[in-house]
Amino acid sequence: MTPVLLLAAEKESAQVTDWAARIGWVVGLALFVALVYWLMREGWKWRGTLQGDLPELPTTPDAPGPARLTMSGRYHGSTTAGQWLDRIVAHGLGTRSRAELALTDAGLDVVRPGAEDFFVPVAALREARLDKGIAGKVLTEGGLLVVTWEHGDRLIDSGFRSDHAAEHHEWVAALTSMIETHSKEGAER
Repeated sequence: MTPVLLLAAEKESAQVTDWAARIGWVVGLALFVALVYWLMREGWKWRGTLQGDLPELPTTPDAPGPARLTMSGRYHGSTTAGQWLDRIVAHGLGTRSRAELALTDAGLDVVRPGAEDFFVPVAALREARLDKGIAGKVLTEGGLLVVTWEHGDRLIDSGFRSDHAAEHHEWVAALTSMIETHSKEGAER
């Protein structure tokens, strides 16, 4: 017999797929993923409960004045100031979204389609800087505009990224100038 015929004679038919075992594994994996998702969701809700002492967010005043600067971009979230991984989720501050920012004489107006809008009065603004990250988002150095503001008894860092990153430097300069001017006026009173 030739070697080719011997090889053909040794072949056996392929194993038949055990559909019951395969379906069991798929269902088990789906249940595991659902459990992990549910646990993550419960953790998010628990974090919101723990941050329940945070007062309601300020709303835009009726007459905030003309906009000094405007920016379209993304809101990436808020954290406890100086702790870039301690995300704040209360009152929708943990929800990422598109954002339209307007800097007026009254403060910083943050309009977020699909999420809760908020307003940071000029008296609450503390600092503006360029940074590379905030909870859940890390970018290149200086890729994120971070605004530090006071709400209740807590300092909060909120992270924004403009559709045009070149705008960030102008925003930092304008916010810093506004904060310094307001601090001087407050000290003179």
